[in-house]
Amino acid sequence: MTLEQLRIFAAVAEREHMTRAAAALNLTQAAVSAAIAALEQQSGTRLFDRVGRNIALTPAGRLFLPQARAVLASAQAAKAVLDDIAGLRRGVLRLHASQTIASYFLPAIMAEFRLQHPNIALELAIGNTAQVERAVREGAAELGFVEGPLSAADLAVEPVAVEEMGIFVSRLHPWADGRALTPADLGGATWVFREKGSGTREALISALAALGLDGAALNIALTLPSNEAVREAVIAGVGAACLSPLVCARAEHAGALTRATFALPVRHFFAVRHKERYFAQAAQAFLAAVKLAPADHGA
Repeated sequence: MTLEQLRIFAAVAEREHMTRAAAALNLTQAAVSAAIAALEQQSGTRLFDRVGRNIALTPAGRLFLPQARAVLASAQAAKAVLDDIAGLRRGVLRLHASQTIASYFLPAIMAEFRLQHPNIALELAIGNTAQVERAVREGAAELGFVEGPLSAADLAVEPVAVEEMGIFVSRLHPWADGRALTPADLGGATWVFREKGSGTREALISALAALGLDGAALNIALTLPSNEAVREAVIAGVGAACLSPLVCARAEHAGALTRATFALPVRHFFAVRHKERYFAQAAQAFLAAVKLAPADHGA
């Protein structure tokens, strides 16, 4: 059993599709299929069921997956130690972040970091808060960044930036005239929301709860999976949305969106790392760079 086989197994298990796993790993489908077949033959255990063109983990495969992830994380941690011996002259830093942070806050920081440390490769994956937490816990990421606090004994969580969320509407919406809104206005509006588990959605639900409003009672016209989809639906006139100013800056500047007059509480961006895993120099340096960046630098 090799680390490459485990890496391929984990990629196939996460995607439940040979072709997509092969593309993600930059391998041929034949190489991926051969690795899975060899692993099953070596273990004498069927790890996947073939269902039409798709595959699914068998009970044995589901039991094996967390063990495979743990071995891969340990191998990556060992490599990080060796990379640290060379200081910041080489290495790979794996990051996971929620949508707003990954799309608007981190890219400029990553670009500057690469200029300072050109031999440190940066890999960024996007997920919701729960997915980022799992990636850090399982060792798939050295650092995670989320838009809401986490409470986990094995994770170190610290605020790194602050932003004030906004309520945005199209230029033809009644709220675009700049009137001061009341909680009753918010309760009677039509909304476009992100999916459950989104930090942006939770920020609005928490703010409304503080005003005595039940988020579940709102008229939610659309629930969409990305900030950009929500923004475009608002521009199209579907309703109002709570979004990061980073997401709306260009559309607001172009006159397609207007920020309604209602103050929402600030929210923090948090960095997350595992307390018991090796904290590599590259991760330390990147976290320091993040703390120096203003929250609106990506706007």
